[in-house]
Amino acid sequence: MARRVSKGDITGREKAAILLISLGPEYSAQIFKHLSNEEIEELTLEIANMRKVSPEEKDRVLDEFYEICLAQEYISEGGINYAKDVLEKALGSQKAMDIINKLTASLQVKPFDFARKADPSQLLNYIQNEHPQTIALILAYLSSSQSAQILSALPQGKQSEVAQRIATMDRTSPEIIREVEMVLERKLSSLVNQDYTSAGGIQSIVDILNSVDRGTEKNIMDTLEIQDIELAEEIRKRMFIFEDIIGLDSTSIQRFIRDTDNKELAVALKGATKEVADVIYANMSKRMAEMIKEDMDFMGPVRLRDVEEAQQKIVNIIRRLEEAGEIIISRGGGDEIIV
Repeated sequence: MARRVSKGDITGREKAAILLISLGPEYSAQIFKHLSNEEIEELTLEIANMRKVSPEEKDRVLDEFYEICLAQEYISEGGINYAKDVLEKALGSQKAMDIINKLTASLQVKPFDFARKADPSQLLNYIQNEHPQTIALILAYLSSSQSAQILSALPQGKQSEVAQRIATMDRTSPEIIREVEMVLERKLSSLVNQDYTSAGGIQSIVDILNSVDRGTEKNIMDTLEIQDIELAEEIRKRMFIFEDIIGLDSTSIQRFIRDTDNKELAVALKGATKEVADVIYANMSKRMAEMIKEDMDFMGPVRLRDVEEAQQKIVNIIRRLEEAGEIIISRGGGDEIIV
């Protein structure tokens, strides 16, 4: 039996159902893509049982949703205090506190949240002379792009040491986190997480290395292979590098070639191994292969930095295509492809 929504005892699930009904099937379908099967089943049942929603109730739910979205945006821009100040000016103190309390009830502020809003070059100035373990802890909590820029700018000898410490990092106590945060506290505001927090690990350094330049990536991996070959092998299993092109299927190779500028491809092949070059030439037309080879002969000697940059651009194209589901990169451990 369908039920009418009463104004006083509306639940969070009912609000979600009203929101989806108000947004319409097209937008609701997009939201469902980000929910678990259990959440979809619960909301579908809620929507099915909810036949009558008054215009007043619909407006109230939409207004609340809009206010929470605004608050989340303000928090991401300048933190909780900034969001509270802006909302107080717009909605009044009580309304602002109600919205903030709804969000912060489930909001867990990560360590070094302040640092994620800072420019990487500024952070580098503050941390480049710190102990590698300290740098590793900070980079483990930053975004991959921020950490990649900072890691690339460190001296080569320090890059691999920091990378190794990120990869082997497990759990860090709040006391140590608080102590490290104070290094930056004088210039940037600090938010501390009171719980033990997991950060670092293999995937953390993989995400960072996937974003650094080719030269930094090669230096770190070469050094790790000497210092800790098992760790280096574990990292390589999870990331894609230029030489891994030989492991791609023909369809994937042909796909990334279509998105790659011929001049970039020619520069990249200047420093490629024979195996990589052969597999790329084998997946293009004879005429195109001849044109690429002519370009390589015509350009003469090329700086290693330019070759590495071109190879990294191709790797970025491949990673982007994989994220879009257009190609598949087999990394072992259950990634076998069934046709």
